Amino acid sequence: MKNSDIELLTGSAGFAHILGSAPRLRLLEQIAHGEYAVEQLVELTGLSVANTSQHLQQLRRAGFVQARRDGKRVLYRLGSGPIVQLLAALDVYAQHQRSELQALGRGDHVEAITGDELHERMREASITVLDVRPAQEFAAGHLPGAINIPFDDLQRRLGELPANAEIAAYCRGPYCVLSVQAVAALRQHGLQARRLGSGYDDWQAAGLPVVQAA
Repeated sequence: MKNSDIELLTGSAGFAHILGSAPRLRLLEQIAHGEYAVEQLVELTGLSVANTSQHLQQLRRAGFVQARRDGKRVLYRLGSGPIVQLLAALDVYAQHQRSELQALGRGDHVEAITGDELHERMREASITVLDVRPAQEFAAGHLPGAINIPFDDLQRRLGELPANAEIAAYCRGPYCVLSVQAVAALRQHGLQARRLGSGYDDWQAAGLPVVQAA
C-alpha cells in the first residue's frame, strides 16, 4: 500500500472518529439548516452549553463547521465540502441498521431498558452493567461500574458475569447491533438481560454520570 493511501485511510479514520458521536451528528444535522449560535443549538439539541461548545470545537477543527462573529455571538455554519451528502449517506446507513435491529429483535418482546431506569437501578445496585464495546472505547469513557467484555470475547468470558442478576448491555448508540447480539447470546445461556436502548453516546449527552479517561 502506498504512503498516500495510508495517509488517506488515516485521515478517513480521524473523520470517522469525529462523526462517531450522536451529539456531534445532531449538531451537524441542525447546522445543515442554517447558521446558529451556541445558545440556539443548546435549545434545539438539548445538550448542555459545555457539551455543545466542546463538540462544536471538535467539528470546527475537523473542518465540518465554520464560525464567524456577529457582535457578541459566534455563529456556526457548515464547512466546505460534501457534508450534506455525507449526512444523507449516514442517514441511509442508520435506516439499514434499524432494519437489522428489527430483524435481530424479531420475536423478542422484552423492551429495552431506558437510560432513566438503568440509572435508578445502578443507584440501587440492583443490576449489572455490561459494556460490549472494544476495550479502547471503554477506556475513553464508560458507565460507572460497568464491566467491559467486548462482544467478540463474550462467549469465553461468560463466567465473569453474575448468574442471578439482571444484566444491561450497551454499546455505542441506538443503532449499534452489538448490544442486541450480546443480549441474545446471554439469554441463550439462561441469563436475564436487556439492552440499553440509547447507548453510551446518548447516555453521556443526557448528562448522566460517566467515567472518562483523565
